[in-house]
Amino acid sequence: MEKEPPRTLAFLQHIARYGVPRKHYSTGATNVTYQQHKTGREERAAVLGKHDGFRGCTIWFTGLSGAGKTTIAFAVEKILTQMGIPCCGLDGDNVRHGLCKNLGFSKEERSENIRRVAEVSKLFADQGLVCLASFISPFRVDREEARKIHENDNLGFFEVYVSTSLQECEKRDPK
Repeated sequence: MEKEPPRTLAFLQHIARYGVPRKHYSTGATNVTYQQHKTGREERAAVLGKHDGFRGCTIWFTGLSGAGKTTIAFAVEKILTQMGIPCCGLDGDNVRHGLCKNLGFSKEERSENIRRVAEVSKLFADQGLVCLASFISPFRVDREEARKIHENDNLGFFEVYVSTSLQECEKRDPK
């Protein structure tokens, strides 16, 4: 298999020749453009002591409220940190205190919540971190969109369904 040229170099060459690709413009405002980092994934990987082609990724924990998603994700975060692997955890309740505090729980608002956190987790993954995202994310279409958000930038996205019985979740979850 032929080695892929560094994406960052190819991207910068594309910008130099054609300008910023259309997909990097905001669809809402015409005066917002994508800002390319001056440090690429390969350089960050070297600083982090990783191998060529280093990529961050997102591990997306989904399941019922009280299933143990965050408990598992934060345990994995602790292990990865002890191994020297840069990582971060995103939790559904935590993001609703800030990033998503204006959202309720209708189908549309749940979808927007997942879209926002998928974009944030992609940013972390692009910086070389393993992002451990814990969200109920009940709709398959939203999880598929979260996956596409990552795959469009060649970033790994791994979905983990935490299977816990409804009866057990009801015992655990005070909400």
